[in-house]
Amino acid sequence: MPLQKLSPLLEKLDTDQAEIVSNFSRWPQTAREEQKTPLGEWTYWLVLAGRGWGKTRTGAEDIAFYGLANPGWRIAVAAPTISDARVTCIEGESGLLSVLPSALISTWNRSLGELVLKNGTRYKTFSADEPDRFRGPQHHRAWCDELAAWKYPDSFDQLLFGLRLGEMPQVVITTTPRPTPLIKELIKDERTVVTKGSTFDNSENLAPSILEQLKKKYEGTRLGRQELHAEILDDIEGSLWHYGMIDRSRISPDQCPELRRVVVAIDPAVTNTATSDETGIVVAGVGVDDRFYVLEDASGKMSPDGWGKKAVECYYRHKADRVIAEVNNGGDLVERLLRNTESSIPYSSVRASRGKMLRAEPVAALYEQGRVSHVGGFGDLEDQMCNFVGASNQKSPDRLDALVWALTELSQASGSAFWRIS
Repeated sequence: MPLQKLSPLLEKLDTDQAEIVSNFSRWPQTAREEQKTPLGEWTYWLVLAGRGWGKTRTGAEDIAFYGLANPGWRIAVAAPTISDARVTCIEGESGLLSVLPSALISTWNRSLGELVLKNGTRYKTFSADEPDRFRGPQHHRAWCDELAAWKYPDSFDQLLFGLRLGEMPQVVITTTPRPTPLIKELIKDERTVVTKGSTFDNSENLAPSILEQLKKKYEGTRLGRQELHAEILDDIEGSLWHYGMIDRSRISPDQCPELRRVVVAIDPAVTNTATSDETGIVVAGVGVDDRFYVLEDASGKMSPDGWGKKAVECYYRHKADRVIAEVNNGGDLVERLLRNTESSIPYSSVRASRGKMLRAEPVAALYEQGRVSHVGGFGDLEDQMCNFVGASNQKSPDRLDALVWALTELSQASGSAFWRIS
């Protein structure tokens, strides 16, 4: 049933409920044309749009309508993490609870991630971090949010196996685009309806000051083209890495072999202000097969105390052998912070004596040789890798720096110089 037609639903409701749903149905009149569910017999509606375009509201309105119009339906709500599914897709300002008439909601069980309407329709949240959770449940419809950031493509496959109820099961996908194999495959699929949009399409609902700030900072940049204008950007000339190089060796956690050695590498941001850099924290290991495995990217903007604790948590979570950190700017601050959290933690400092590009080249060679696997997906780290060209005006690639330090340490400890690796 297309979003614009509500009369069959209204006929099934009493007068008070019909009035509630009539108010709800104003979305087709207020939504921009590209936000309305397309007509036709499609399988995937792929909404590729910039930040602030209204992707969350679009996905929520779609499944809200179909849940109300079809009593007893089962609808999946899937996001990169279970927190994203609950906090953004269900409880967020543009989430499902904000667009559904409260009088027609029976229960919202946050711990179970399950929202039930009075007509029997049931919405169930899923995390893309847990592919096996999609096994078993069946659905009439699904909403996949930020699919380009899903760590395991297998999650989407498992969801599709359960999308087998009703006459025409459909998937609504709302995401900021990245050139992942799955997104590229969906674009080419003849069953896909693609909608594209930029942040500025929604300018009437965004603060002018924010729009001006975004234009000033990101207009014309690669990040701005992707995050604001929703362009799918492939590999760029001069970068040491490209997405295909990373994708072809990617594995899932159950494919990771026994590891001989694991390190946590830190590229610290000494200051803690709104404009300060991120602290890069990357965990990597070398396996009994003499290959290298990237296990976690825990980078982010944190206070010195915050990233110190985060590094120690990674050390214990991955049963690491050592923490290493660049100390060009922080001096003995890094070691002092770590010792304050855990006095006995094995620690080594490293100091950059060459430029970032020179340090990165041997590590990129390991990727070219197929000797490095990412255990899962690390979108922000991988974007930074594939965007890095070593330009003097390029923002410091903190996640990449931490990765380079980790793999440099592991390869040197393995007894093989980079330039002699076969």
